[in-house]
Amino acid sequence: MRVVWCLLRPEDELHNLRGTLLPPTAHAASAKQLTLAAAGDDVRIAQYHGGVIAPDVRLGRNVVIPHPELVNLYGCTIGDSCKIASFVEIQRGVVLGNNVKVEAFAFIPTGVRIEDGVFIGPHVCFTNDRYPRAASEAGELLAADDWEVVPTLVKRGASIGANATIMCGVTIGENSLVGAGSTVTHDVAPNMLAVGSPARPVGPRPQA
Repeated sequence: MRVVWCLLRPEDELHNLRGTLLPPTAHAASAKQLTLAAAGDDVRIAQYHGGVIAPDVRLGRNVVIPHPELVNLYGCTIGDSCKIASFVEIQRGVVLGNNVKVEAFAFIPTGVRIEDGVFIGPHVCFTNDRYPRAASEAGELLAADDWEVVPTLVKRGASIGANATIMCGVTIGENSLVGAGSTVTHDVAPNMLAVGSPARPVGPRPQA
């Protein structure tokens, strides 16, 4: 078992999350949290059993990750007051604005940008490659430079329902709503409700 502790300093608007491996003597058989204290520092406490929060992840203030041992975050930027649920993966270069909520099992790959106040439902899957494949015509495993990242943008205040799939290269408009289980293949206009596979506009976004 690997145990990692994280110390967050609030001096900067966005600050780096630094992970440090503790020696084997610090490993506990129980699920107790590690207790850390440092005068003048905002200390976030976490016990890790397999999740990854890479050293180059940048977190804003008041980010909530209830179970950091159950997420994979790599080289992404997460704004103030975001909440990241369990079993979420956010890859390198992804940017989340402020007040974004990402529910369990969501997958957000390189190339995705999410603006302020967006809701990402459970099991939402973004893509970033229009023609994915593992190997070349010659049968050789493709490397990182052998494919093109196609960017996707989710605008301020949009909501994406559970189990939706977002094909790369689209813009999901401000304050729009993507229905649960939908497959988004084209842009979604602002303030609209889009449902189905492929997702189509069916009217204005319902008011809560």
